[in-house]
Amino acid sequence: MSDALEAALAEITAVQIANWPEEVGREIVYPAGRATMVDHLRHWAATRPASVAISFYGHDITYAEYNDASDRFAGWLSSVGVEPGDRVGVHLANCPQFLIAMLGILKTGAVHVPVNPMFKAFELRHELVDADVTVLLTSPDQLDLVDGIRADTSLRVVATTAIDDLLRPDPGRDWADVMAAPRAPIRPADPDALAALNYTGGTTGMPKGCEHTQRHMAYTAATATLASGQQIGEPDSVPLNFLPVFWIAGEDFGILKSLINGQRVVLLTRWDAAVVVDAIRDNRVTDLVATVDNYLEILELADLDPAALASLTSTLAVSFVTRLSPDIRARWRTEVGTVLREASYGMTETHTADTFTLGFQHDDRDLRADPVFCGLPVPGTEILVVDDCGIPVEVGGTGQIIVRSPSIMTRYLDNPEATASSIVDGWLQTGDLGRFDEWGALHYLARTKEMIKINGMSVFPSEVETLMRLHDGIAAVSVVPRPDAAKGQVPVAFVVTVDGGHDRTELEAWARENLATYKVPEIVIVDALPMTATGKIRKGDLLERAAATVSGGAE
Repeated sequence: MSDALEAALAEITAVQIANWPEEVGREIVYPAGRATMVDHLRHWAATRPASVAISFYGHDITYAEYNDASDRFAGWLSSVGVEPGDRVGVHLANCPQFLIAMLGILKTGAVHVPVNPMFKAFELRHELVDADVTVLLTSPDQLDLVDGIRADTSLRVVATTAIDDLLRPDPGRDWADVMAAPRAPIRPADPDALAALNYTGGTTGMPKGCEHTQRHMAYTAATATLASGQQIGEPDSVPLNFLPVFWIAGEDFGILKSLINGQRVVLLTRWDAAVVVDAIRDNRVTDLVATVDNYLEILELADLDPAALASLTSTLAVSFVTRLSPDIRARWRTEVGTVLREASYGMTETHTADTFTLGFQHDDRDLRADPVFCGLPVPGTEILVVDDCGIPVEVGGTGQIIVRSPSIMTRYLDNPEATASSIVDGWLQTGDLGRFDEWGALHYLARTKEMIKINGMSVFPSEVETLMRLHDGIAAVSVVPRPDAAKGQVPVAFVVTVDGGHDRTELEAWARENLATYKVPEIVIVDALPMTATGKIRKGDLLERAAATVSGGAE
């Protein structure tokens, strides 16, 4: 089978090279000479110490300060007993402390575990226990939640920092103590050691930890740079990032890409169209990644001055709820001047940025190709489309997308069975359906893992089902998506209750207390779930019923 894959790879690669856009370079270099993020921070702190690394609502942090602060965070970690390989959680929304903590963790040789601050108790407990987190940096407003589940975890030390600590003259005591720690001595960074556990949902049970290394991070940052039409190591671009950096896409575009190039990242805690426009104007932002709906919201600002966006040169759009179309592209280009392009194909297991679309926007040929146009694989990444037997399909044929690249996860944490089924002979089996076109460009068709996309956030039915089953009044549950004009999709949970003892309102209230807000399903109480003759739930029947459901309720 490997011979067939290699032959098909050689064939599609030749097509891709023949259609390679001249704007996109193919040489991967690392300005610091090594494929680690720690080396790049030290490199820029030595060569461009006064250059701004992070801008956060008017507060600037230079590369020298970024390096010093992360050294002190590393020193503080050592003072509380953290050793190489220990897991350290960062449970924060976007703020400079997140970036400082992440680099400090990497400097100690510990493992960075980004934790979603929208988690409720069940989800937070699962991730902290699964990753065996021993030290956690959280915010003061999350401390009660953390304390409530702490006894069930391996947590030894919990420190807090408020999101606005660096915007005030008197940061919180914990953060002040961290920054007062002696700087950790320089420790050589290992590009191939476990560096991060990035959690992704799964088709069975709770989220799984994807093991990633600094080499994975550096490769992703370098190729994402090439994919934007820039040369690696050019410091002049100024990206703006509001994507949550505890998600891997936010990590890529809000931390890694700017760091490997010695650039200044303008970091925001959340999306606000007017604030984003002001930040672009005030910081001469050049690069922006946002959803199509975000771009439309900018265009619909009553007092929008297009001149405020004149510095933009790269605008990537993510088609989550609204899909990028020639009409939307034309409207943006007319009012702003840049060309909106689809971002890329990817997933947490691959570090997300696996393809590029630059160079295919002429005459809207990317947007007129149905369905979602993902473009060519970034340099060093290889993609094939195979049938159910793992045999490559012809160009134009539909099959499963498989990926091989230097940034594929090493394994799923403590899950050899899932790892073995997902990584076969070095190829990640994505479970996504796609096809190649005559340019060798990838088109994404659908997910075969039942993922629900809610405002661009991934929710797996099995994860919601697992959490809902913790309620002792639920006898059976099955979750499916239904289309939603505002959010793209929403989860609908068909529930069989124990002896009919619970109503929809009570179950929805329980779900709101125990699940992240965007995962809370609409509840439909049913007498029984539809089953096949072999005892499987008829998901197709539920999908039809969910589509006909307005906002939940008994059937």
